[in-house]
Amino acid sequence: MQREWLILAAMVLGTVITRFLPFVLFPAGKERPRYLEYLSQTLPYAAMGLLVVYCLKGVELTGPSHGLPEFLAVAAVAALHCWKRNSLLSIGVGTVFYMLLVQVVFV
Repeated sequence: MQREWLILAAMVLGTVITRFLPFVLFPAGKERPRYLEYLSQTLPYAAMGLLVVYCLKGVELTGPSHGLPEFLAVAAVAALHCWKRNSLLSIGVGTVFYMLLVQVVFV
């Protein structure tokens, strides 16, 4: 029982540190470091690229659908993102579109 409390305390401490430490290190009136500005500009694109690679790693071009659902879903995400510039909307609609393709169209 004591072990569970120690694990819970470590989780709470980790959560508190990760939530409040940025406010301590970078207060509101202080200018942010240049590397942090750089990371805030580049990491969203890196995360999207990582998601694309992760999602397409198992595509079989020689399979029955020849990767067509995946290609159509990626194209839909890219087109929607170019149109609306909303990552959450693009990923959500692309996911629903892909699931419809693989469960209804390419059965």
